[in-house]
Amino acid sequence: MLEPRQPARPSHDDLVDHLVRSTALRRGEAARVVLDVLAYFDETTDEFVRRRHRELQSGGLANTVIFERIAAELPHRAVAPPELSLRQLRRMVYG
Repeated sequence: MLEPRQPARPSHDDLVDHLVRSTALRRGEAARVVLDVLAYFDETTDEFVRRRHRELQSGGLANTVIFERIAAELPHRAVAPPELSLRQLRRMVYG
């Protein structure tokens, strides 16, 4: 009986190899960096807004400052979302 095939996962071995050659990172460390960067860029706008809200709130900032800061950060993301109002940002966090 044949075992079910796992879905193909893209290999980033060439990037890992490049990092190993061009930095002091060992292969395992380079692979972890690549996975961390990919996870960062996979984050949706909603996930980013919620994460940043938690981070800034834990730093003691008030919501008025937090939402203005998040609104200022969003256009600088790798794939910037459309401009969102402060109300839209609040709804992402609080529903």
